Amino acid sequence: MSLKYTCPGCGTPLGYDGLCWKCKSEQERKAALTWTPEQIKEKQAALIRNIQRLADMEDPECTDFWQLFGYRDAITPKIQRAALMEKIFYPSEIYYHAPNDVRDALISALLSTEDSGEASNLMCCLAMQGDDRVLETMLELERNPRPWRKNLYVNPSIYAQCGGWTFDKEGRRIQLNFDTCYPMVKGMSGESSPVRIGQVRGNTCPHCGGRMVNMLVLDGRDERLKFLGVDGILTAVCCPNCVGFLQGPAFNRFTLDGGAEVFPSELFDGAEQIKCYVRPEEYKALTENSFVLGKAPVPLFYGGACDDVNTIGGFANWVQDWEYTACPHCGKPMKYLAQIQWDTLMDGTEGTLYIEFCPDCQIVSMQHQQT
Repeated sequence: MSLKYTCPGCGTPLGYDGLCWKCKSEQERKAALTWTPEQIKEKQAALIRNIQRLADMEDPECTDFWQLFGYRDAITPKIQRAALMEKIFYPSEIYYHAPNDVRDALISALLSTEDSGEASNLMCCLAMQGDDRVLETMLELERNPRPWRKNLYVNPSIYAQCGGWTFDKEGRRIQLNFDTCYPMVKGMSGESSPVRIGQVRGNTCPHCGGRMVNMLVLDGRDERLKFLGVDGILTAVCCPNCVGFLQGPAFNRFTLDGGAEVFPSELFDGAEQIKCYVRPEEYKALTENSFVLGKAPVPLFYGGACDDVNTIGGFANWVQDWEYTACPHCGKPMKYLAQIQWDTLMDGTEGTLYIEFCPDCQIVSMQHQQT
C-alpha cells in the first residue's frame, strides 16, 4: 500500500501530512541550539516553577529539561535544589555534578530510607553527582548492605555505572565514559572524515549469510579524537542482522593498522542458519550514509537527549538500562565509545548499537537495544 504523503524535509513516505519524526527532532534541536541567553533563562525559570511536571514526564517541562541539559548544558544548581526540595529523583540526570549541599542531602536520604525503590532511585541520582564522597558512600553500602539491598538485582557498584563510572573491591574509581563528546553529522559527498559508519566487508556472516560490516572505523590520531587514547585505527565489526539476536555483545579485536579479528559467537553453535532480514537496498543505504565527525565537541549528554543522533564519547541514550560489558580477555569493564542509531542509516529499522572497547586489550564490544 502506497502512503499518501511524504516528509517535506527528507522525502520519507508518510501516512500523515507533516515532518517525519527524525526531521521534527532535528528541527527542534536546531531551534534549541539557537536559543538566546534570555530564552534559556526563561526556560530554566519555568522548569523551576513547574518542577513536579518534569517528574510526571509532562511537556513542555520534560522536553525543555532534555534540551537544556543535552544541547545547552544549562541545568543549574538552582534547578537541582528545586528538584531536591520536591523530592524529585527522576530523571536522575538532573543531579549530574550537583553541588555539595545537594549531594549531602541525597546521601542522607539514601542512608535513612527503608524503601528499596527509593534507594534505587537515589543511587542513580548520586551516581550522576559522582564525586569521591558519593564513591565512599556507595562502597560502604556495597560492603555493608542495608536491608533494602535484598530487594534489588545489583550492587551499588552497578548503580554507579549509571553515571559513567564504577569502583572495584578496593574502592578505586574506574571511569567508564569519556569527558568529551563529538556528534556525527551529515557531510558533503566525498568529504573526508576520521570516523566512518558502515563499510561492507568482503566476508559473510556464518550464522545468517548476510554481509559483515565495519560498523565503525575511526582514526584516533585525528586531533579531535585524541581524548580516546587510540594511537591508530579502531575498527568495530559485526553482522548487522545477527547482533540484534545475541543475548550478549558481539566482539572483535582491532589492530592499530586497521585490522580486525572477529570473535565467533557461541549463541548459534549447533543451530540451523537463521534468516538474514537485512535487504540489499538496506546494505546499500548503510554503506552510502554521509555521516562524518562533527567539527566541534558538544555537551556530554548531547546523544542522550534524543533518538536520532550518533555520537562518539560522552553518554549514551540507553534504550533500556545502561550496560557496560566486561572485557572477555582481562575482565575489566569496558569504556563506552559510541552509539549508532539504526534508523539514521536504514529506514524501517529500530534500536541502537552501543560500542564499547577495552583500551588495554584492544577489544571492541557491540550490543543492540530496542524497545
